[in-house]
Amino acid sequence: MEVIVGIDLGTTNSEVSYIRENQPYVIPDATGDPILPSVVGLADDGRLLVGHAARNQWLLAPELTVKSIKRRMGQDAKVRLGDQEYTPQEISAIILRTLRERAVQYLGGDVRKAVITVPAYFNDAQRQATREAGELAGLDVVRILNEPTAAALTYDTDQQDLKRLLVYDLGGGTFDVSIVQVQDGVVEVLASHGDTQLGGDDFDQLLAEHLLQRFEAEQGYDLRAMPVACARVLRAAEEAKKQLSVEPFALVQEEYIAERDGRPLHFRMEVARHEFEALIQPLLDKTMTCVGRALDDAQLRPSQLDKVLLVGGSTRVPLVVALLEERLRQPAHQEVQPELCVALGAGVQAAMIAGMEVGPVLVDITPHSLGIRCLGEVHGLPSDTMFSRIIARNSPLPAVHSEVYQTVFDAQDAVHIEVYQGEHEDVRRNTFVGEFTIEGLAPVPAGNEVVVHMHLTLDGILQVTATEKRTGLQQQVRIENALARFQREDREAARQRLESLFDAEAISLLEDEEDEEEDAAEALVSMLPAPEAPEDITWQRTVVQARALLEKAERLLAGLADEDRVEIERSMALLRGAVAGHRLAEVEAQSAVLADALFYLEDV
Repeated sequence: MEVIVGIDLGTTNSEVSYIRENQPYVIPDATGDPILPSVVGLADDGRLLVGHAARNQWLLAPELTVKSIKRRMGQDAKVRLGDQEYTPQEISAIILRTLRERAVQYLGGDVRKAVITVPAYFNDAQRQATREAGELAGLDVVRILNEPTAAALTYDTDQQDLKRLLVYDLGGGTFDVSIVQVQDGVVEVLASHGDTQLGGDDFDQLLAEHLLQRFEAEQGYDLRAMPVACARVLRAAEEAKKQLSVEPFALVQEEYIAERDGRPLHFRMEVARHEFEALIQPLLDKTMTCVGRALDDAQLRPSQLDKVLLVGGSTRVPLVVALLEERLRQPAHQEVQPELCVALGAGVQAAMIAGMEVGPVLVDITPHSLGIRCLGEVHGLPSDTMFSRIIARNSPLPAVHSEVYQTVFDAQDAVHIEVYQGEHEDVRRNTFVGEFTIEGLAPVPAGNEVVVHMHLTLDGILQVTATEKRTGLQQQVRIENALARFQREDREAARQRLESLFDAEAISLLEDEEDEEEDAAEALVSMLPAPEAPEDITWQRTVVQARALLEKAERLLAGLADEDRVEIERSMALLRGAVAGHRLAEVEAQSAVLADALFYLEDV
């Protein structure tokens, strides 16, 4: 069978993919790295540098390096590389040829055909320039594929029912949002908007400028007239951006960045996530405007979307997810690695053209959010049972993320960390996972910052670490079976159960209204700083399970025969009475009775 590869020719990074044993995968280089930086350069001796080598050289010799060439595709312009000028197609061809050679070495045979992806809003000149670049690289470009279409293929290769997807693609140099319709194996772009000059590179520039301004204010020295120093700061800003996607703070360090009066100047400063988010907020607001225009053009409301897909490495910035989910009122999916999603989809399309069978992309995710209990608001009232999410549901594994919290009292010397999984804003409706205490905090005023870091592995091992930012004091807990109940074969069912929780919210509103005064009293009592006793935690877990059973029973009532309905309603009443009376043993007994009855009815 003829070999056809899929290529994502990106602004910042590029990848090549292929189908093996019905599964798409991205072909790595000799070191195992699947990503090729889209950077081309010349060494001092005239050798051609592509990828990481060229990217590293850019710090020292920006004039001998070309990056972000995708932004110039289709333009009647040239870029200088050394003492020669090249068209954007030629620079892109160098990248494509490198990817082709990678595929030849990995597959052990010649590679002459490829599917290459482009943004949906690329015009004819830009698409033709991409095709020309492929030809210059020795490739027969069998299809130019829209990037959102490629992303949709990654998620819905065998979709028969009509689905509408919103693909939010924020890469290094370009942004586009597309509304995609999938049905009977056909993927159609209904609407698309974007910006060819907006992406992660712009985030880096904004952060770098912010750091340069701070350095000038602190040191009285302007680094902007020094190209090498500016390049080093820009590279450091890019790394800080990545770190801030998972950590609340990033330390930027560049030794001997400059010299003044024979004395070396070192670049060292900390940047907080909220500072970075304030810098990029205006750019992200532009992307939200594009989202609205795309929905208007497709004549759709957010509620009519079946799924929201995140594509491109820049979507790892937490603020992107927060703004998008707030705007669309539904979760944004990142199960397939955003940097590789388009390349994998190109591989799927290439396999289809070659007549190969393709299975769905296999990914491991966490079907429930993980977080901790803290002081905040629950149902609009102050409470110490607020669930603060750290790792969001549907996060691909392994998952790593951190958030920063503050002490409540002056001279507070300890913090008790309780870990939960679930989606409810009140931890009492989520599942308790584990706990630990960090003691010996510095005797300082309230507001002492403690960073809570979570690392969830493919094996379901959850490592939770709390670190006092001021002193570095640290304590942690290792939870071996964080995902034990969510084995691979059960994860689809888990997702469906998770969705039912949101439906159950509407049902539970009636109960919430009836118990509004009781909830208010509980919220005020929970402001007390004393930690709960172990028996209280057992009670919480038991009540969470009981409420889940009650919500499940409510959903089944309408479809039951009269005799069964009477029995279930009686069992529900007894369970509610036991919960209201705070009778632990009776709650456990009645929960078992109701669970058995529901199991029998579902089985029938």
